[in-house]
Amino acid sequence: MMAADGTDAFLGHGKAADTLRRLDWSNNPLGPIATWPLSLRILVGVVLESAFPKCLVWGPRRIMIHNDAFLPLLGAKPSAQGQPFHEVWYEAWPIVEPLVERVYAGEAVLLENFSLVVQRSGYPEQAYFTFCYSPIRDDAGRIAGLLDTVIETTAQVRAEQRSKLINDELAHRIQNTLTIVTCIADQTFHYASSLDEARAALKQRISALGRAHTVLTQSNDNIAPITAVIENALAPHQGALGEICAQGPPLILSARQSLTLAMCIHELATNAMKYGALSRPGGEVTIRWNIESKQGEDYFHLKWVESNGPAVIAPKRRGFGSLLIEHVLADDFQGKVDVDYHAQGFRCELTAPLSNLRT
Repeated sequence: MMAADGTDAFLGHGKAADTLRRLDWSNNPLGPIATWPLSLRILVGVVLESAFPKCLVWGPRRIMIHNDAFLPLLGAKPSAQGQPFHEVWYEAWPIVEPLVERVYAGEAVLLENFSLVVQRSGYPEQAYFTFCYSPIRDDAGRIAGLLDTVIETTAQVRAEQRSKLINDELAHRIQNTLTIVTCIADQTFHYASSLDEARAALKQRISALGRAHTVLTQSNDNIAPITAVIENALAPHQGALGEICAQGPPLILSARQSLTLAMCIHELATNAMKYGALSRPGGEVTIRWNIESKQGEDYFHLKWVESNGPAVIAPKRRGFGSLLIEHVLADDFQGKVDVDYHAQGFRCELTAPLSNLRT
């Protein structure tokens, strides 16, 4: 049924139009719909019939009239139809008000991916919008308000931010990896007794580094669980004559700690297969890590212990593995490493404040 005042001719259809019809405009600064000037009626019709999010702001009290496409931008806010613009967007008003004043002064304002903190779901959230505030005029040609044509770009902006973050992280990882590989190559060839030995060791160490990176790439936060780091480092050595047992609580390591620990475990396992407990049947390697409290502070403690292997003889010269374990491992965990060439089995212990780990 058509309204007696003919308002249906420009109010259109949809939820936003229905809300407009039900409002008591007699107590609103805009007054009854039948008294609205022709320019306002035409603009309301344009807004309501648009499939693009639009909001009309009219009069000195800046009363809002929006279409259905504008509703998702409001979220769970109370109905905005017929309400002052500054009350609906009160949380962002200190930033929005200067823009509105520019429009009421006759200037169109266009902003892309503009950041605003809005509260439309019960909590503050940062959102992004591309919008144009256009001045609109009344029947006498005076600026009477603005037309807000807007689209939310939050998802697009966040996707671009994530993409940049990933690309930056990838570039950082590549640079770090190249630096590590260069260091490994230099040290390997420096300590090797022959070119063939250097080639074989370099191939194994780069493979160990690659496995450690595989663990890191499974996380978006550049961290890795210690269990996965150790298991991946030990994987190529599961065919050893001796037995390997690794056990400890779930802990999280940084990228640098993950790479260093993986390389150290690889070096220890390789030496154990050549000279230690993993070189003969019945030999055993146990890797245990836990959290210990000392004088009110928690410490991370990891211990590598070999048993039932051949008699241990301390090496006459320090190689790449010794440098990595005794110095680099300690530095990256900001802790202490103790190495013991015990006659009954080689032992290596790492102790560091738990706060240095990504727990």
